[in-house]
Amino acid sequence: MKRRRRKKLQRHLLDAAGCGTSQRVAALLRAGADPNQPDRYGTTPLYRASVQNMATNVRVLAAAGADPNHESGAGDEGLPLCGAACWGHDAAVRELLTAGADPHLREDGGHGRTAIEWAEAGDHHKTLALMTEPARH
Repeated sequence: MKRRRRKKLQRHLLDAAGCGTSQRVAALLRAGADPNQPDRYGTTPLYRASVQNMATNVRVLAAAGADPNHESGAGDEGLPLCGAACWGHDAAVRELLTAGADPHLREDGGHGRTAIEWAEAGDHHKTLALMTEPARH
């Protein structure tokens, strides 16, 4: 695939991940977009879908191989689960946990907060319960 086309697909995938339909995300993936490829700022499609609580997009991206434990961005972003947990996005948190996201993983290269700590800081009790129920340990 030509470089220009790949960049365009990736840009469209990032946009669709955050505000598009799961059908659009799936179509872009079928067309050759990479579910793990970040944009020029380091934002991954899975992170974008997670912080926007686009749970079906999270599911489609994870099924396509998006790594739920890959850190996104350069400074002000982080792990998809941390992004979803800090906003109390329970639907996205459920999908990320199902995809294998680790709620004990620290963002910022291992020096930041965990998703559990973000949920606690945001007073998101239901989100916290999703990540700490006994089946998750």
